[in-house]
Amino acid sequence: MLSAFRNAFRIADLRNKILFTLLVFGLYRLGSFIPVPGVDVGRIKEFTEAASQAGFVGLLNLFSGGALTNMSVFALGIMPYITASIILQLLAVVIPKLQALQEEGEHGQKVITQWTRYVTVVLALVQSMGFTFLFHSGQLTGGIDLVPNFTTRNIVLIVMTMTAGTALLMWMGELITQRGIGNGMSLLIFVSIVSQIPAQIGVLRVNSQPYQFVVIVAVMIALTVGIIFVEQGQRRIPVQFSRRVRGRKVLGGQSTYIPLKVNMAGVIPVIFATSVMYFPALVASILPPTGWGNAVRDWINTNLLSSGAAGFSPSIWYIVVLAVLVVFFTYFYTAIQFDPERQADIIQRQGGFIPGIRPGRATVRYLEHVLTRITLPGALYLAVVTILPSVFGLIWNVPVGLSGVSIIIVAGVALETTKQIESQLMMRNYEGFLT
Repeated sequence: MLSAFRNAFRIADLRNKILFTLLVFGLYRLGSFIPVPGVDVGRIKEFTEAASQAGFVGLLNLFSGGALTNMSVFALGIMPYITASIILQLLAVVIPKLQALQEEGEHGQKVITQWTRYVTVVLALVQSMGFTFLFHSGQLTGGIDLVPNFTTRNIVLIVMTMTAGTALLMWMGELITQRGIGNGMSLLIFVSIVSQIPAQIGVLRVNSQPYQFVVIVAVMIALTVGIIFVEQGQRRIPVQFSRRVRGRKVLGGQSTYIPLKVNMAGVIPVIFATSVMYFPALVASILPPTGWGNAVRDWINTNLLSSGAAGFSPSIWYIVVLAVLVVFFTYFYTAIQFDPERQADIIQRQGGFIPGIRPGRATVRYLEHVLTRITLPGALYLAVVTILPSVFGLIWNVPVGLSGVSIIIVAGVALETTKQIESQLMMRNYEGFLT
């Protein structure tokens, strides 16, 4: 392991990518502590001390790396970009033009990426306005008004600053993807969660019994090991290529396999499901304060946004809805990543076949059958890992800030990034981390 780290820094190109990624991480963490203009810094400190036990605010704060409770320029984090990506991928299923762009290759991907940026800016404007009003009204801050000077000038200044911060984070994430190591957006979320681990463990230790603390930490460690084990699992479908004679050369006759991972979607379904859970907060912020609007807001606050009866654990509704969303997005994203019809067509055009399966529709049905059976345990595994720590928090009524969402994102992103570094090392005849 240590030799792999040394080898990674011996290669100039790889060393520059790693150092560039770390530099962007440092700038991101610096911006998380710079408050937006027009807020009361003293009240922000008071809110930060009280927000560690708030379930929904704690979750939002976790994915922003503490930037939300600091009301910093990066308060929204990268989640508007993730939400925009979800919207466009959902629309691609029903809008033929978007689906055609996805199939155009690099040019189509550039157009979709540009549209994603525009939608991200719009969502950041909406979310920043919603949080500005929520932090002024005290609905998410326990009655603490973070924006006492609530004038039009200050509102516009805060909204524009937070939106610009999201746009800057989006650019930083794309820079990491292009010039650094790993997926930039996922790594920014990874850094946000890791930066909050010490504080979350401290809150858990203070507000739980010793045996509860030991059990929850042991469960988190076991889940981390299980995540790494399952992420390596795959179903290999053999493919045989027939022999072809061209002149004096005999081509083909080789055998290979199609690797289908148990969890083909990775951590994306968990990120998608978590970002969708943000929408109730925005809905609650725009509803009228009286009548039916107040009733709906109270239901949302109690069942989807609150931290539970005693102010600690999430509600049962939150856990159930999150688990269902994780399963749904696992199937959805897997269907986007792997198309059985396209894969069967590629195999047939290359002169290949799956032993025992006829080419054409029979191959498509076989691939669909295997994909469905292998996605089910992958989806259930993601759902269980996501909600299990929260279930312990609900039963014992203790604050489990490091939920399964955090564990699976941290473990999954770390594993994927390690594999990318390892592939770079293997290309240069060095031993990797996992070999």
